[in-house]
Amino acid sequence: MPELPEVEVVRRGLERWVAGRTVAAVEVRHPRAVRRHLEGTEHFVAALTGRTLTAARRRGKYLWLPLAEGDGTPAGQALVAHLGMSGQLLVEEPRHPDGVHLRARFTFTDGGRELRFVDQRTFGGLAVEDAPDPDDVPPRVAHIAIDPLDGSFDTDAFSAALRRRRTEVKRALLDQTLIGGVGNIYADESLWRAGLHGARPTDRLTRAQVAELLEGVRDVLTESLAQGGTSFDSLYVDVNGRSGYFSRHLAVYGQADRPCPRCGTPIVRESFMNRSSYSCPRCQPRPRSAPARARRP
Repeated sequence: MPELPEVEVVRRGLERWVAGRTVAAVEVRHPRAVRRHLEGTEHFVAALTGRTLTAARRRGKYLWLPLAEGDGTPAGQALVAHLGMSGQLLVEEPRHPDGVHLRARFTFTDGGRELRFVDQRTFGGLAVEDAPDPDDVPPRVAHIAIDPLDGSFDTDAFSAALRRRRTEVKRALLDQTLIGGVGNIYADESLWRAGLHGARPTDRLTRAQVAELLEGVRDVLTESLAQGGTSFDSLYVDVNGRSGYFSRHLAVYGQADRPCPRCGTPIVRESFMNRSSYSCPRCQPRPRSAPARARRP
């Protein structure tokens, strides 16, 4: 699933290519694309037609574009998007052939490039939701915590909240109500940088360890953004269909049996919440109370 850097790359593309344009027509090719819009497909189309997408915003892994009426007055609503496992928001020339997984198409009154929602696995979705103020976070997104790259992120509050949790540190990093935008890839990379195993109990972390972990999170997210995100296949692309290149710089994620960049010890893969965790057994020693569940890739 795309994480903060990948979604932020898409947001920046939407801000450049879509913000300020007025929707001429909306075509929904697959009902699952708008299943989160509870009023139905026709209402979704009507809510967007003739309205202007004024900006592109993001909170965690969610995107939204506030809407305005034809005269520029805020419409009190926003187009909200979640990419799910394989969703893509692509900006393409009208003459570009439709892909087999095209789920929705937005054309604009200026006749320029279209916005297309493509989703192979159909886990992503679009909806129009109430957002009375253009600066408000839509209700669907309100439970998502501020991400660590946001200027208003409260480091002290995060540290205190993390250390109050009675859970494993990786589980806490994936909790979007605690810290927004961090997923499996960047959790593993951040933990490696901080020298912490993902099974380390949060209530046993020192303030210094939390500070080092947060520094690792910010560093890895910033570096990934500079590389356009992490793309392992053609599903994770920007609005122009370009892949990110941070996969070339991953220290542990997906690197099972390869040497740790820091100490040379082979990276191990462990099962974790129906997914995988990657770590260096030397740089990130497992807590004694946590049973090992190492597996081969």
